[in-house]
Amino acid sequence: MSTNNKNSNPEETGGPKFQSYWIYAIMSVVLLALVLTNWGTGASSEIQLNRLNDMIKDNAVQSIKLVNGDRAEIYIKEDKKSQPAYEDAAPEGMGGSRYDYYLEVADPGSFNDFINKAYEEQGVPFADRVRVDAERRTDYLGNALQWLLPLAVIAFIWIILMRRLGSGGGGPGGQIFNIGKSKATLFDQNSKVNITFADVAGLDEAKEEVMEVVDFLKNPKKYTALGGKIPKGVLLVGPPGTGKTLLAKAVAGEAGVPFFTMSGSDFVEMFVGVGASRVRDLFKQAREKAPCIIFIDEIDAIGRARGRANMQGGNDERENTLNQLLVEMDGFSTDKGVILMAATNRPDVLDSALLRPGRFDRQIGIDRPDLKGREAIFKVHLKTIKTNDTVNAEVLAEMTPGFAGAEIANICNEAALIAARRNQDSIGLDDFNYALDKVIGGLEKKNKLISPDEKKIIAYHEAGHAICGWFLEHAMPLVKVTIVPRGVAALGYAQYLPKEQYITRTEQMLDMMCMTFGGRAAEEVVFNQISTGAQNDLDKVTKMAYDMITVYGMNPDVGQVSFYGMSRDAYQRPYSDETATLIDDRVRDLLQGQYDRAKRLLITKRDAVNKLAEALLEKEVLSRKDLETLIGPRPADAEEGYQEWAGVVDNAHDSDNNGLITP
Repeated sequence: MSTNNKNSNPEETGGPKFQSYWIYAIMSVVLLALVLTNWGTGASSEIQLNRLNDMIKDNAVQSIKLVNGDRAEIYIKEDKKSQPAYEDAAPEGMGGSRYDYYLEVADPGSFNDFINKAYEEQGVPFADRVRVDAERRTDYLGNALQWLLPLAVIAFIWIILMRRLGSGGGGPGGQIFNIGKSKATLFDQNSKVNITFADVAGLDEAKEEVMEVVDFLKNPKKYTALGGKIPKGVLLVGPPGTGKTLLAKAVAGEAGVPFFTMSGSDFVEMFVGVGASRVRDLFKQAREKAPCIIFIDEIDAIGRARGRANMQGGNDERENTLNQLLVEMDGFSTDKGVILMAATNRPDVLDSALLRPGRFDRQIGIDRPDLKGREAIFKVHLKTIKTNDTVNAEVLAEMTPGFAGAEIANICNEAALIAARRNQDSIGLDDFNYALDKVIGGLEKKNKLISPDEKKIIAYHEAGHAICGWFLEHAMPLVKVTIVPRGVAALGYAQYLPKEQYITRTEQMLDMMCMTFGGRAAEEVVFNQISTGAQNDLDKVTKMAYDMITVYGMNPDVGQVSFYGMSRDAYQRPYSDETATLIDDRVRDLLQGQYDRAKRLLITKRDAVNKLAEALLEKEVLSRKDLETLIGPRPADAEEGYQEWAGVVDNAHDSDNNGLITP
């Protein structure tokens, strides 16, 4: 029974599926064949006058017809056709051959004279000669094929283009007549998502919120019995790579209900009204399959605030799509079990009507994970790769402050690739160290040619950063310093490990600015010259200084004001020219003050700068333990809780190989 059913189903037998446009292809081939085989017109063997003269001499011509005054059809006697001289006579065609040879005639009168002259040379009496019969003939089929075949080819190409236009030739919206259909991907019992909440780490608070949505879809009476209503919309907000889409996939895997997913850009097309039509179709499908979840990724593509720009065309189409989305979100009720989820990393540009209660009732902030969150994320990714005993999730979490989930996944993948490149059986901590350096600083440029003079400048530049960071109380703890070129423009860098903190004091920002100035200050102190190597440092400290004064209100002369998010453009800035001049003056004073402070510190610690620079020229990479050996322990190491952190970092950056990691 099962065998018969399988054979009766063409999709299961693996045979080709019949497509409707195959008919048009077959018709085109048949029409082309008719033209090429001269359907109904007979022979295709063309001869010249000298060949016709030979036929007359051989007395082989049965009759001659002059068709339309320009084509002579020659018929051969039956008893002559079997001779070798006439083997090239045309065979019977599809329409039946009515002549054996033909030739093109330029002048009918001259052709008749040629025939008569040929018979006269043979001495054939006039009564026995083959006369040329004139005939008028209209080839209706041939004329029809001349215009029918091009039309058939054009129609075939048009049908193919229409089938492929829209979205790659398949599914809803794949044809021109279905362009207004939703292009959402449906996950249901036939195509389940394998990701669950167990695969999502570091987002405990966000998981708790969305798990309530999943629980409502599974047990709606639990909430409706008390008069409660589940939120219509859930908006996931957070920086890129923090796991918004992953969390939505986990909801799809846990809920066990139909899950529609599409990107915000899928609603936008060049045709006016298509976006609104796709929104209507999406919600129509969702209501038919309720209870279900709709997930729109990057909703800011259609949800931007209206009226911010006086543009026409595409802007109007996007606003029409947003208006339709707002109407649909008002139109469906929570008792139907249709829940809308969306994700964006630009909540500041979304329209206020989209964010109001009743549409997106709940906004779930997904920030970069903290120390515990990173440790949990590492544990998830370490399960899928083969590591040795040196790898510890806690150590890796300490080494990656500020990293998002996607960046942690990238670190793990890079470490696995590095270990494979080294032909190792497992992944070690040194592989993670090298992967971290590669992600932060870029690819190591081992063959980059640097002159000894430039290398010396780079060494003192990085030594200046390291010394300032070592002796300034509020600077970030140093992990290692290197003069190995990496990336496109990085000729060396000092790596620091910021602590987990959410509030930064003025003293901390000033020390970080002074530490950033350490590179250029060292160049001036040692060489009495400066170079272009501090360009990136200047960018950082300039932005930091403007933020201190115009965002955080850390200057008494400018006052307790904040211009965060406001343009500094001369036509839009929210302060006067006098205030702008005051801000520029205070920024310049602040930067110069910290630069002078860095120079004074380096002059005081000149011996330490020289030791560190010479060690860098010799070993190229120095770790925290190397600095302790060269210039003594860091004064800030005595603070509470620092020793435990330092032990973790020392385990990760052992100085047995002087910090130098080579694949």
